[in-house]
Amino acid sequence: MICLVPHCGYLSAVSRMLEIYRALRARGAPVRVATHGGTYEHLLRAAGVPYDQIGPPMTADRCARFLRDELGVGPVRQSMYSDSELYEYATAEADYFRAHRVTTVVTGFTLSTVLSTRLAGVKLVTEHAGSWVPPAFERRLLPPMRGLPRRLVNAAPPRVRFYCGGFNRVAARLGVAPVPSLAALVLGDLSLVPESPDVLGVAPADLEAWRPGRGYRPGTRLRYTGPLFAHLDVPLPPAVDEFLADGPVVYVAVNSSPPALVRALIRALPKDTKVLVAATVYDLESESSDRIMVAGVLPSHLIMPRVALAVTAGGQGTVQTAMAAGTPLLGVPLQPEQDLNLALLERLGAARRTRPATIRTDAARMLTDPIHREAAARVQKAYATLDGPGAAAEAILHA
Repeated sequence: MICLVPHCGYLSAVSRMLEIYRALRARGAPVRVATHGGTYEHLLRAAGVPYDQIGPPMTADRCARFLRDELGVGPVRQSMYSDSELYEYATAEADYFRAHRVTTVVTGFTLSTVLSTRLAGVKLVTEHAGSWVPPAFERRLLPPMRGLPRRLVNAAPPRVRFYCGGFNRVAARLGVAPVPSLAALVLGDLSLVPESPDVLGVAPADLEAWRPGRGYRPGTRLRYTGPLFAHLDVPLPPAVDEFLADGPVVYVAVNSSPPALVRALIRALPKDTKVLVAATVYDLESESSDRIMVAGVLPSHLIMPRVALAVTAGGQGTVQTAMAAGTPLLGVPLQPEQDLNLALLERLGAARRTRPATIRTDAARMLTDPIHREAAARVQKAYATLDGPGAAAEAILHA
């Protein structure tokens, strides 16, 4: 039995699990879905996916606090969960896995599974690290960040224990192995790398030959799957369809980010551009005007092909949706994985990293220089040869 455990505080985590769920079901695999609940839990219901809620329910407020504390955003001496919370989730998950004879757990950022799978003695497959994996560090692909030089940024992940304190206190209480580093916290027994080798720049043979050394849990393996992003079964509102018909349009899809940042980006864009905003669960209606349309959760895979430029935080989901459509993007990274996603595409010419203070100038350049769209079209061509969900399903079945 395979159990998918998405963190429903993240739109991207839920949407990726839906893609994997469909691919596994298409192959006749036995699959269960379990979650702590959260902001985007309703998307599971909307997709007709049966699921179980385990452990204390995650409210919208609790999800928002989790996002403020997440890796690379919150203080490094905390672990996103309280110790009591983490213990309760880990034990509830382990009991669930045993009760349903689960042999393989697949998660998108439900980090308590790092402990519960050890407690239950089952395999853990992760996909949430994206391209932020050891071969990237070892090739010094992580860009300089927050004043730290490239050398230190790339040396740190397997050497520091940022965010691991609570996990290791609870691991000791549960009698399971501790988490040796920040890098190990986001890796499973098998970690799927949902990206194209053309983008990451690491040959498949080299990535899959990687073996863990100091700072990692023994037995961790890596496997390419190709892009893995949402195809949400959400209708395109007629008003949005009409808005897109008269372009060019800039699409702002900065999910799981502070509303204040989204507002700052909207206001900083060139005044002569039309802007479509995927507000998801945030109330941004006050930003609406004749040239700015604010909507809720949108089917980005239908919108990206129709816009001139995307503005995102650099998360895997929106980045890959843009590239699959051949749409260049501007990114405002909030944490290391997002920074890497954007740096990889910036190297190829398909994206630029920016900030509110410079986005107006950067957007104007990208809207007028065809070189960025040409680069995005090359990535689109590479993506078209890959079946990310199918490859992920095959890797999980043979984990």
